[in-house]
Amino acid sequence: MADTGIFATTAEVQRKVGANASSTANVEAYINDFMTQAESAINVATRYNWSDAYSGLNVDVKGILKEAASNLAAMYVIQFDMSGFTSRYEAETMLDVLNSGFLRALSILRDIKQQDFMNGA
Repeated sequence: MADTGIFATTAEVQRKVGANASSTANVEAYINDFMTQAESAINVATRYNWSDAYSGLNVDVKGILKEAASNLAAMYVIQFDMSGFTSRYEAETMLDVLNSGFLRALSILRDIKQQDFMNGA
């Protein structure tokens, strides 16, 4: 099976979930599904179809999309089963850090002035 996500790869998500993530959810098939959901959520939340425009975007914009999508997909992997973490606090802290990065990236992508800049770059 190959990566089917547009914004980020399985390996990029796996680097964010940590060593204690569920071995069931931390695999390509699950991450491909989570990535599709993340990409759709980003497109709808920003009211712009970044997936369709992706090939024409510059590397900086792609990096922001990668951060947003890989953070959200990583959150899905972690929340799938938190029993492998050393404590629930560990998993929740990871979710908080990923959520903060996701919201920051989403805020940048939502801002119409930022969109104009990114589309013109």
